[in-house]
Amino acid sequence: MKLAVILLLGLAALAVAGSLYVRLAPLPMADPGDRAPRFPQFEGDPGGFGTTLRTEDPDAAARLDAVIRATPRTRLLEGSLAEGHLRYVTRSLIWGFPDITDVLLRPGEIHIHGHLVYGRSDLGVNRRRIEGWLAAVGL
Repeated sequence: MKLAVILLLGLAALAVAGSLYVRLAPLPMADPGDRAPRFPQFEGDPGGFGTTLRTEDPDAAARLDAVIRATPRTRLLEGSLAEGHLRYVTRSLIWGFPDITDVLLRPGEIHIHGHLVYGRSDLGVNRRRIEGWLAAVGL
């Protein structure tokens, strides 16, 4: 009985430590020498999703930024519309696992890529999130 209690307390301590690590560990930031991210190939990225949109709508990026910022558990990490690069973090509800989303603005194009920080597969979460944002903006 005593061993079972010790094991349960040990497992609980590991769960708390893991949760604290996920929530408090530093997040990846863009290279300070080059604020524009190097977007990986979007195909075959099991831990994320990315797409490039072509639009001549001058307000599309600002509307997208507003929709992203209104998403629960999402905040801007760095960048601005004026800089042409924004990096956001969205955390999962229970454990607080972070997903990073980069938005790169170029004349007539919006590149958006979301990816997980921990693990190998996001189970399509980034794709659904990004497609939801784009649908909300009408892109």
